[in-house]
Order: sequence, then structure tokens, then C-alpha cells
Amino acid sequence: IYVKALFNYDPKDDDLIPCAQAGIKFSIGDILQIISKDDHNWWQGKKIIPSKNIDESIINDYYGTYDNSPAGLIPSPELQEWRIATNAIEQARDGNANCGVFGRKRKVMRDKYLAKHNAVFDQLDLVTYEEVIRLPEFHRKTLVLLGAHGVGRRHIKNTLITSQPKHFAYPIPHTTRLPKKDEENGKNYYFVTHEEMMRDIANNEYLEYGTHDDAMYGTKLETIRNINRQSLMGVLDVEPQALKVLRTAEFAPYVVFI
Repeated sequence: IYVKALFNYDPKDDDLIPCAQAGIKFSIGDILQIISKDDHNWWQGKKIIPSKNIDESIINDYYGTYDNSPAGLIPSPELQEWRIATNAIEQARDGNANCGVFGRKRKVMRDKYLAKHNAVFDQLDLVTYEEVIRLPEFHRKTLVLLGAHGVGRRHIKNTLITSQPKHFAYPIPHTTRLPKKDEENGKNYYFVTHEEMMRDIANNEYLEYGTHDDAMYGTKLETIRNINRQSLMGVLDVEPQALKVLRTAEFAPYVVFI
């Protein structure tokens, strides 16, 4: 898989890495290829595209050009989140670090379990890596419209779908209310039972959901996938929290803030 780094990292400044020479230095925006996630704390990866000074030849040939670049260690998301949340990494006891088995830095760290299960950690919105996929310019799978209520997101969405139905579509929502007269299942809504919807919510199959007039409404992820299978771009006007689910290689969103 490929990820975009959302923080700066220099192994020379890291007291936790087993061997600084084995680490990879990267900056915010760099693209990294993940080679292995076997170790709980240290992933193996390599830098693919630097965030600065990108030229067309690198973009077109990066799979081959960087295929032989050296792999190294990068902190796993859990380790980096713990590092940020605790902000309490202890200094190495003494001596200079090297890569020998008997010369590794000795560190004293707080209990990771306690650090990750306190109120401060739960309140933090930590970001480390974002999964990405190589796509042609402006060729995205979903168009996400963000903005305050009343700024015209729905109008923009309806205009795009009406004027260009061969390019855009809107995922039909699911609801637990009873169908009205002349309403067809799958046309304006998918009608499901309350039990079905609660089961699917528990299985993380919904992007968003809520209640209105004693009925539940929600956008199911599978409806977005069905749009993509038709080679159409799904248009979504969602709350910002939904980006945590959408910002993956599967949905590859193009986000517009209005």
C-alpha cells in the first residue's frame, strides 16, 4: 500500500528507533510505500515521491524509478500516536547509539497501555498517515462537498447530477420509515427495517446516519461502491467527520470546501 505522511520525521532525532541508520527521513506530504507491517511498532517502507520538486518524469515512472530505493524503518501509526499523546519520551541513559546488538539505546518509557487509555488520548484527533492511490489528474471516485448549512451544497449537487448524469450520481439513502404512496424501493430511498439498519450500523456499513421524525436515515457505503462500479463519480454533501471514512484509496475523494 501507499500512504501520505502527515507529520515530519527524522530518525536521528528519535530515541525510540532501534537503529537510526535504518530509519527513513520524510516530511509532511511525502509518499511512502509500505513494505511490511509485521512489527507492531516499526513498519518497513520506502519513500516514493518527495513532497517538493516533483517533475513529470518522476510521476510517470515512480514505480520503476524508485523500485530499487532502499527500504527502512518508519514508526507505525500506533507508536506515533502514543508518542504524540504522551509527549513523554525519556532520553537515552548514556552513550552513543549504534546498530550493534549490544550497543542499542536503552530507553525508559511509560506504560503504553495506560497512555492510550486515558481521557486525554481519547480527546485527541491524531493523524499520522493517509492511504493514497495513484490516479490520473482530477480523476477521483467521489466528490465531497463540505460547508456550513445553507451555503448551497445541495443545489450544487443537484445541478451536477441533473446536468451531467453520465458523470455524476448521488448515493440513494436508506431509511426505516414506511414508503409513501407511489414511492418505489431503490428510487428515492431504500426502505429497510429498524433491526436491519441497526445491524448494518454495528457492522460499520454506513458512512453517516441519523434520526428524523422517529425514523432513521443513512448513507450506506455499498451504495457509493455501486456508483463507482458504473464508472460514475459519487457526489456527497456530508459532515466533515465522514472524511475519516472516505479518505481511503477505495473512495479517493476530491474534497471541495464551500
